[in-house]
Amino acid sequence: MSPTTSGTAWLILLASAVLEAVWATALGMSDGLTRQGPSLVFLAAAALSMYGLGLAVKRIPLGTAYAVWVGIGAALTVGWAMATGAEPVNALKVIFIAGIVGCAAGLKLLPAKSAGKQSGGRPAVSDPDGVKPGPASHGE
Repeated sequence: MSPTTSGTAWLILLASAVLEAVWATALGMSDGLTRQGPSLVFLAAAALSMYGLGLAVKRIPLGTAYAVWVGIGAALTVGWAMATGAEPVNALKVIFIAGIVGCAAGLKLLPAKSAGKQSGGRPAVSDPDGVKPGPASHGE
């Protein structure tokens, strides 16, 4: 299965980030994977989260997708821990978590491809006439 649009890939990525928070929370509740229920939730959520991340990177650049996945997952994990009383609520902690979410949202707003890059991810190279050299000039 592959996301058919960039929008679908972003939805899959966000769902995978939520699952990251689920598996992280379940891991904490599993007592070192010794409690069966939380351990099974951890394994299922981790597998689905990784699968979704793998699907999303077919349409979203890996670095961006990974940063968003980790950032949103971490923010949700800490947010849940504060909401349930497992971690104390602190104004600075809330501000920093909002910063993580804001940065992840900012990555979504950036264009997918830089204007100065070729499709292979290398900087565009031109000769003085403005003609881009072929692959042979890159040592390939």
